[in-house]
Amino acid sequence: MSVKTSFPRALAACFALCLFAFGAVAQTDSTRPRQVAQATQPDGSHRLETDVFVVSEATPASVSRYETELVKPRLIAPRLFEFNQMMMAAIDTRLGSPYVYGTEGPRVFDCSGFVWSVFQSAGVNFERGTARHFWANFNPVSEDEKYKFGTLVFFNNLKHVGIVADENGFYHASTSQGVTYSTFSGYWGSRITGFRRVPLPAVTLAD
Repeated sequence: MSVKTSFPRALAACFALCLFAFGAVAQTDSTRPRQVAQATQPDGSHRLETDVFVVSEATPASVSRYETELVKPRLIAPRLFEFNQMMMAAIDTRLGSPYVYGTEGPRVFDCSGFVWSVFQSAGVNFERGTARHFWANFNPVSEDEKYKFGTLVFFNNLKHVGIVADENGFYHASTSQGVTYSTFSGYWGSRITGFRRVPLPAVTLAD
């Protein structure tokens, strides 16, 4: 057999073998179990990396609390937060100070003197006066403001005043204990006259 006739036959045989090999590989790959990477979501469930996701501007009801908090804007005004920190620091430095009528510090206080000195230390300036004077000059509060930190709470027909800590209690200069924290339960809760809010500078409330 000549070279001219044997070469085309050999070439055709190689081509046929290649087709057969490719077919076998494809068949094997189609029957082989696929290994798909999985990712763990924040709620502990799994999803396939090949899953299709639809991006929506709306927050679906099924989105977890964790995922919602990631995009939730911060609602606390930083300067108001800092102001409350200064108020709390001023209160802390006065805790345990003795009560002396008609004084506003720096080491002894009466009830209105304590309130006045705390706000002064936090940068809010107003006229020093009695509990009755504060009641007459400061703003009434809404129901949801009554037990917010910094609200003034008045007792015994405007004879005593303190600074609300939260719904459980308040800070004040007690005649028997000096500057202290007391709860609203029992004695003090039954003697509340009302609440007022000290106007704060606009810059304090800015973002």
